This record gives sequence, structure tokens and C-alpha cells, in this order.
Amino acid sequence: MSTLEIKDLHVAVNTDEGQKELLHGVDLTIKSDETHAIMGPNGSGKSTLSYAIAGHPKYEVTSGSVTLDGEDVLEMSVDERARAGLFLAMQYPVEVPGVSMSNFLRTAATAVRGEAPKLRHWVKEVKESMGALDIDPAFAERSVNEGFSGGEKKRHEILQLDLLNPKFAILDETDSGLDVDALRVVSEGVNRYREAGGHGIMLITHYTRILKHIKPDFVHVFAGGKVVESGGPELADKLEEEGYVAYTGNKKEAATV
Repeated sequence: MSTLEIKDLHVAVNTDEGQKELLHGVDLTIKSDETHAIMGPNGSGKSTLSYAIAGHPKYEVTSGSVTLDGEDVLEMSVDERARAGLFLAMQYPVEVPGVSMSNFLRTAATAVRGEAPKLRHWVKEVKESMGALDIDPAFAERSVNEGFSGGEKKRHEILQLDLLNPKFAILDETDSGLDVDALRVVSEGVNRYREAGGHGIMLITHYTRILKHIKPDFVHVFAGGKVVESGGPELADKLEEEGYVAYTGNKKEAATV
């Protein structure tokens, strides 16, 4: 049983006007075999939370703590966080021209596993994972995300998730930009990861449609840089009907869910 624990987390960024705090004391605990949906309107701080956990240099943790099985995540470098078992699927995956997907994936797996996968087994492993996600094998020799559609980029994020097998997956608006078919395929990939056991998921979204495919155990409403309400799956149903107006005071947000 692994535990990712966030306590009273405050995060800020530097602006032309000075330091601006974006997270105002986030408390959240995710355990193995739990799926937590983080829901909230745009600009509420959801992505900031994911980047702060992953170690993005733009976001400064001014107070609070993040621990993984009791180890201080904030003292780790970005690659150490990945080796410890944290994975971030980004809302906008970056392109890496000149680096093939096959080389990227094998290098990442080598870093996380501590040794290079045996080539014969690795080729089979990648082929099976790509097949399950309906990814054309030709993509293995293309540069990372270069020229990929939004749906293709998201499928490759889940391909990484499957091959790297982290303890905790942070999925930052994985449903963003997906059509119906791509959403189904990506969701099935996340569900396979979850059903393998021993994994925790933080699923960040502001729409409820992905929750029809990936069933959360807990739902947390994020507004104003912190968790303002928590509950079970029924909380997502409430948001579907009422939107975020009760938390933001902005009636326009009621139409975004």
C-alpha cells in the first residue's frame, strides 16, 4: 500500500508585479487503488497542483509538504520523483523533434526500472501496449509528439503510463481535445492501469464526461486554489446538474461542466 500525501500546500509564481500565490493550502491524500477526481473551473489551480507535485521550476512551493510513502517529494529532483513512482500526463504534451518515440520510451523505462529492458521482451511489450491503444506501429519511429493530433498525443501519454507503471498517475485534463472514440480508448487504457492493482490516480478535469468511463472513488471540488468540497461519485453528478456557481459565484461557470 502506497500513499501520496499533500498537506497545507501553498504554491506561488513570480510575475512582473511580484510573487503571486496560486495554491492556498491544499490537503489531499491518495492511496493505492484509489481514484480521485479533481474538478473545478478553468483557472482554479488544478494544473498548478499537478505541476507543483511533478517539480516544474516555474511553481515555487512556499509552504506545506508532499510525501510519497513518507519520503519528501519536494526534496527530490524531477527525475527522482519519476523514479520514486510519480507520473504526470500533461494537458499539453510537448513535442521533442529528433527523438523517436521508441528511443524515448526505452530510455524512460531504463531510467525508471534501473536497467535497460531486454530488447526482445521490450519490443513485445511496446507492441502489445500500442495495439491496446489503437496506435499505429509506425508512430514508434516518429519524433515524440511532432505532428501528432491532440488525440494521438494523449494516447501516447497513456502508452507511457502503461510502460512505466508508476505508483501514482496524475492525469491533467487527459480528456481535453479528445473525440468520442479517442476518449473511450484513452479511458480504457487508464482503467487497465487501475485494474492492474497497486496504483493511485489523480484525475484532473472540469468536465464530467470522462467520469462516465473512469469511475472515481472520491471527487474533490477545486476553487480559488484549494479543495473546497469533497465527496463520492455523487458529487460529480451534482456538478453535472449545478455547475460550479456555488463555489465561484460566477453563473457562467454553471455551463462549463
